[in-house]
Amino acid sequence: MVSAPLSAISKDSKERLRLWIRMLRASRTIEAELRERLRREFDTTLPRFDVMAALYRVPEGMLMSGLSSFLLVSNGNVTGIVDRLVSEGLVTRARRNGDRRTSMVKLTDAGRAQFEAMAAAHEGWIGELLGGVGEEDTRRLATMLKSFRSNWEGRE
Repeated sequence: MVSAPLSAISKDSKERLRLWIRMLRASRTIEAELRERLRREFDTTLPRFDVMAALYRVPEGMLMSGLSSFLLVSNGNVTGIVDRLVSEGLVTRARRNGDRRTSMVKLTDAGRAQFEAMAAAHEGWIGELLGGVGEEDTRRLATMLKSFRSNWEGRE
């Protein structure tokens, strides 16, 4: 594939590139701060928080494969986290209908309580970190990003 010379790139294209860099910088900055606060306040990691958040949304539990799909990561990445959460009594794991190949995972009562405390803090941190973004801008940006996602879903 032959690409256009840099001089032929449109002004709109350059603005989109700048937008992408700003979005990436903002996302990485916020993520780094959340990682640090989760570590400092709860002695946990963002991936653990994400696993617990997914399980919190489905009180009846999820298949490990469903959890991996929901988080857009491989089973191997989720397995280590789930193993640690099980050993800490925050998650249970059971074979599904006796099938040794599939496991259901679910938050325990202790896991739900711990997640609720982390989620409340997390929501406050997001409010603080994005406090300079007005309500109207928040809604508009969320709508734009949702539209963008729906335009790209299903593409490989």
